[in-house]
Amino acid sequence: MEEQMKCYMCENDATSMEHVPPKCLFPVAKEVDGENYRKELITVPSCYFHNSAKSKDDEFLMVSLAGIFGNNSIGYKHRLTKVNRAIKRTSNRLLDKAFKKRKHYYLKGDNGFLEVIWGTPDHERLIESFKHIAYGLHYHHFKKRFKGKLKVVLGYLHSEDTNNNTFVKFVKEQAAKELINTPEQGSNKDVFTYKFAEPDEYGSYLLSIKFYGGIDIYVSFLAEDKKGAFDFNIAIMRACDKVVFKSDDKEYIVKGN
Repeated sequence: MEEQMKCYMCENDATSMEHVPPKCLFPVAKEVDGENYRKELITVPSCYFHNSAKSKDDEFLMVSLAGIFGNNSIGYKHRLTKVNRAIKRTSNRLLDKAFKKRKHYYLKGDNGFLEVIWGTPDHERLIESFKHIAYGLHYHHFKKRFKGKLKVVLGYLHSEDTNNNTFVKFVKEQAAKELINTPEQGSNKDVFTYKFAEPDEYGSYLLSIKFYGGIDIYVSFLAEDKKGAFDFNIAIMRACDKVVFKSDDKEYIVKGN
């Protein structure tokens, strides 16, 4: 008898296959000039809770990501088609969940006016959504469920906190160096790619995720059987007046609490 598969997130038996990242992030051909961006999507075994029960989180993520400045044309077309339909269908309730505060602006372009939303996203919910994706990619890439700690850094959001912006800039530059010779994974590269780095001497390793060519997310993993410097940087920042990170000939100064 074949052994029952377990969920990619927990010890429960799998009841279905979950798309990682969510399928709704990949536009259908009719929305993007006939190009198929739903080929060879990644799926992992999932229990009910970590698949069907979080469908609203997937839609939240779709609305939060598509149409962000810096995205490629695929992200914008997705925003103007499926995402707009989802927003209208819910009478803007999806926007209320995606942004804690928001303002709408209209910029004039060659083809009329483009609506731009400027606001404060639901940071905590974004982090949880990307954690699910990170767990799923780990299961797919390494063929086993991750057990341990992970931390998510959103590389695409600009914060009013200059310390956070400095730390994110440092993370992005370090990740670029660490992953420079690592090939991108993913069959729909205009929508989504990812890279896993090799483990360092402490047993931690990095995952870099990119959506629509312009949205960068970084995830640090530390397996439960490893003891390393996973929380070292954060501990220093909390304890000291300032921390200086050095990368080649550059310095990044982050003030502590």
